[in-house]
Amino acid sequence: MSQHSPIDIPDYFPGDLPKFHIGQVVEHNRYGYRGVIVDFDMACQAEDSWYEANQSQPGKDQPWYHVLVHRSNGNTYAAEESLVAVADQDEPVEHPLLPVFFDPVDTGSYIRNDEHWPGWQG
Repeated sequence: MSQHSPIDIPDYFPGDLPKFHIGQVVEHNRYGYRGVIVDFDMACQAEDSWYEANQSQPGKDQPWYHVLVHRSNGNTYAAEESLVAVADQDEPVEHPLLPVFFDPVDTGSYIRNDEHWPGWQG
């Protein structure tokens, strides 16, 4: 009989789990925007031309997050080291895609539904 750990981590998580989770509200520590994490990659998946065009170039070998930016129609792709958790979530994030990717919210936390983020590979 084989022994299993209480939590089996799938192969696509090669080591440590990301610091932030989908549905968490974060703030960019350099640019100050706030938003909610809608998806993540365990390392930067952007093309080199996109990465090299950025003003800052955090390490690629860390989790990178797709963030729906508060009070905008846009999203951003940010490295883990560039984000901090928002402790005070009294003000909800406003973004037109929230109801597409998250179930209705009433507690300040966002619960992801089954709608796939466009970068998802099945």
